[in-house]
Amino acid sequence: MARRSPEFAPAGGPPLATRPLEISRESVNRRLLADRIGRRIVTLGGFTIIMSILAILIVIVVEVAPLFRAPSVRPLRAQSVRVATPPLGLGVDEHRQIVYLVTGSGVHLVRAEDGTTLPTPALPGLNVARVVATSALGRGAFALGLSDGRVIPAEVRFTVTFVEGRRQVTADVATQAPIVVNPDGRPIQHLAYTVAGDGSVLAAAIGGRDLVLMSVRERKALVGPTTREVVRQRTTLPGEITALAADSRGDSVFVGTSSGQIVVLKSSEGGAPAVIATAAAAQGGSAITMLGLLIGDRTLVTGDASGAVTSWQLLRDGQGTMRLRRIYEFARHEASVVAFSASQRDKGFLTADAAGNVFLRYGTSGRTLLRLRAGQDLSALTYAPKVDGLLAVGSTGRIEHWAVRNPHPEITLRTLFGRVWYEGYSEPAYVWQSTGATDDFEAKFSLTPLIYGTLKGTFYALIFAVPLALFGALYASQFMHPTLKGVLKPVVEIMAALPSVVLGFLAGLWLAPRVEKVVPGIFLMPLVITALVLAAVALWRLAPPALRKRVRLGSEVFLLVPIVLVGGWLAFRLGALVELVLLGGDYRGWLLSALGLTYDQRNSLVVGLAMGFAVVPIIFTIADDALSNVPAHLTAGSLALGATRWQSAVRVVLPTASPGIFSAVMIGFGRAVGETMIVLMATGNTPVMDWSIFNGLRALSANVAVELPEAPYGGTLYRVLFMAALLLFVMTFTVNTAAEIVRLRLRRRYQAL
Repeated sequence: MARRSPEFAPAGGPPLATRPLEISRESVNRRLLADRIGRRIVTLGGFTIIMSILAILIVIVVEVAPLFRAPSVRPLRAQSVRVATPPLGLGVDEHRQIVYLVTGSGVHLVRAEDGTTLPTPALPGLNVARVVATSALGRGAFALGLSDGRVIPAEVRFTVTFVEGRRQVTADVATQAPIVVNPDGRPIQHLAYTVAGDGSVLAAAIGGRDLVLMSVRERKALVGPTTREVVRQRTTLPGEITALAADSRGDSVFVGTSSGQIVVLKSSEGGAPAVIATAAAAQGGSAITMLGLLIGDRTLVTGDASGAVTSWQLLRDGQGTMRLRRIYEFARHEASVVAFSASQRDKGFLTADAAGNVFLRYGTSGRTLLRLRAGQDLSALTYAPKVDGLLAVGSTGRIEHWAVRNPHPEITLRTLFGRVWYEGYSEPAYVWQSTGATDDFEAKFSLTPLIYGTLKGTFYALIFAVPLALFGALYASQFMHPTLKGVLKPVVEIMAALPSVVLGFLAGLWLAPRVEKVVPGIFLMPLVITALVLAAVALWRLAPPALRKRVRLGSEVFLLVPIVLVGGWLAFRLGALVELVLLGGDYRGWLLSALGLTYDQRNSLVVGLAMGFAVVPIIFTIADDALSNVPAHLTAGSLALGATRWQSAVRVVLPTASPGIFSAVMIGFGRAVGETMIVLMATGNTPVMDWSIFNGLRALSANVAVELPEAPYGGTLYRVLFMAALLLFVMTFTVNTAAEIVRLRLRRRYQAL
């Protein structure tokens, strides 16, 4: 195809000859093909980005979903054991291969797979007496109370061997010499026993209201036999004793009575144990039928004859007096609570009632996770050491066995986002403390302090960044000379290329110590600099016109740079003077005494300065582009109507560019929310909920970076960290979506201008 080019004639001369413009079909086809290929590539790139984001979201959701999966159980084959008397206690090894029962004749070992009774030697020293009581099983050593007033300490020890690649578990029962608790020969009715330090502590109810508390200390001499020191104390309680429990430290003994009272006793120097605290545990005066302690022995669980189950903690009140505080009231049983077993790995526990119902509960959340029907009257139950199974036995000797899957019992929406009453705390609180030094540590997975810290750091960063970036963009787009702007804008954009790890390193090691010395001056700096700038502007307007004309229009900023530097220096000097005269020479001491605030060297002020420095380039660049793209005819019309350049910028340009400015602020917000290295290195990483600018924080992103490398794969902490990542995703997605909606509305509002 061919077209003729138009004729052009030089001034005063004849027209030039026309020349045909040749465009071949092959050239057009090549261009169309290139256009289609480019369109497909751009479309494919956008689709790939969207699918990548969706894939990341799916991976995060897949890792988070098991946190909220309900626990499940699978019944295994039940076994029957021939017993002459109802079992008093039940235990099992960690592999659930050997079960041991405590009956009137002693301790019996049973193979869980087929119910075969294993040979077990008779208890030495039992003689004609019968076992009538036992302390809690599953906690290592235990004690057997006899009908003649004696107590035999015992322990079932398991040995694991491998024969031809198959695991084999063997068990033996180790006992100690009997301890005479009641010389009168009256039977032991209830018993609590624990090994603490170099000895043991036992409490025994030998009558309706009589309690004996004994401490046994074994002292090993360098030469000669081991000596045993026994301290025996006796007391009478106001009600009939119906349940006993003792902590593993040997500090406290908990007594339940027939009137629903809990009495906490401790060994004293006198002739009788001292009463530490008392509480009415059962409503309506129902008898306490069960007492048990969760792992760590900080939480006491009670059950009564009406089926109520509650948890308690021994805490100090405002006067320093120890008191029992009710923490949770769990779902009720249908009948009297008769059995209890605590998990050896977490704060879970089992309770059973006389009607054969077994409840699986969790102490931290106060929830009942699972309900089972055993189908018989239960006399004892046990939670497997690996919390992967539970066993219950009835009065007839039938052992029922369930496999349990409950990998994340501590996770609920309330424990993640609500206040939880943790052990040792005087009231419910938001706490993040994922790991501890001992196995009895109570994991605290509240994400609220992390969300709070993320928003707090973002807030202080935007307070620093938004005014500087927006005012800078407004000046650069409307008042600055184009030549100067061509140099300044690339410099500001290069700031965004600085690695955040470098900014965090400088903020934590260089900026934080220097900020600590000049905090009063930093707070005076905005006032002093503003006053000096306004004074300089007033003096400049009074200067002779001939002097002002020497300064090129749009480059006045160079005159203000020395003013700002002098203002900063003067603010620091005035800050030192204010600290000396008004703050007693130590602003940190004044903050603590007058306002109750502590100053941490790595705090939100340092984070705000460092992260604000990182956010400024993004907000500045986007806002400057939005302001510069306002149609020139709007500004020209405003100036033609008599408005000043400042009035035109504020009342015409700024509203018209408001959609882009809002997007700039929201993108800066998203940048600050997702920042990791600055908040990781420039703050103390303390998950506290305090808006004080002088305290540190812990952000969601920094928490993931710190703890994910140490989190066991598939564990609760691992999945909770993915939950934190999901929250970050949701927060940024919500903010960006809201920003886009507002931007489109503002655009429709001002597009008619």
